[in-house]
Amino acid sequence: MNATIVRAACVAAAFVAGCGAMLAFTAAPADAPAKEKAMQLGNFSVSLLVKDLAASRAFYEALGLRPIGGDGKSWLILQNETATIGLHQGAIQKNTLTFNPGWDRNCKTLKSFEDVREIQRAAKAKGLKPSLEADEASTGPAFFVLIDPDGNPVLFDQHVAKP
Repeated sequence: MNATIVRAACVAAAFVAGCGAMLAFTAAPADAPAKEKAMQLGNFSVSLLVKDLAASRAFYEALGLRPIGGDGKSWLILQNETATIGLHQGAIQKNTLTFNPGWDRNCKTLKSFEDVREIQRAAKAKGLKPSLEADEASTGPAFFVLIDPDGNPVLFDQHVAKP
């Protein structure tokens, strides 16, 4: 067999094995207790700290992502069918995972969603400690930040008021 066929067969085998492992991992036993309701975290994106916004834009556009927002000078949001990436030149200190409660992937306000302060309370109830907290007495747009075990910031950034 030529190298291309061997490689394709290996990729297919790894995919099938991986899917089987995922199914085995995610399948719950029949007698498992009911799962608690998952938090509604909103739209997800990765926010990247970049050195040269124009160079990063060209790179991600070559991969098929297209600009959908931003000022084009210090930050830009790009998307394809399944991914959203924020490019930030000087606007953030570290690559950051970002959730936007209240938004779908097109930045449209959802009819129903968990307010960022509700998510913060739930996270704190589970023992997580925000490095920056949303003001519990506030209403409307707000944000809070958690730091994951590897030091990655996780930003919960709500831009809209809860309906």
